[in-house]
Amino acid sequence: MDTEIAAKQLAELGHVTRLEVFRYLVRGGLKGVPVGELQEALGVPASTLSHHISRLVSVDLVKQRREGRTLYCTPEFQVLEALLAFMQEECCSNEE
Repeated sequence: MDTEIAAKQLAELGHVTRLEVFRYLVRGGLKGVPVGELQEALGVPASTLSHHISRLVSVDLVKQRREGRTLYCTPEFQVLEALLAFMQEECCSNEE
């Protein structure tokens, strides 16, 4: 993974609301979470939530899909796993 990409993803997760959104989505799993449920659970105004979701989408941590009138958000687990692997890949490499 490119350091610049990792930095952008970590920056987006570094905001309290976006981290709460992402963690809620992770708990929702692969089926995704309706935006309305996410808004109700976190108590975030719709426009604010939309802004935070779009920031997570912009760095590929979240994808969205529409089913009828319902918009679902799903965490991109492969992207998360790559980010975590990037953070750990050089663990202890400087130990002698």
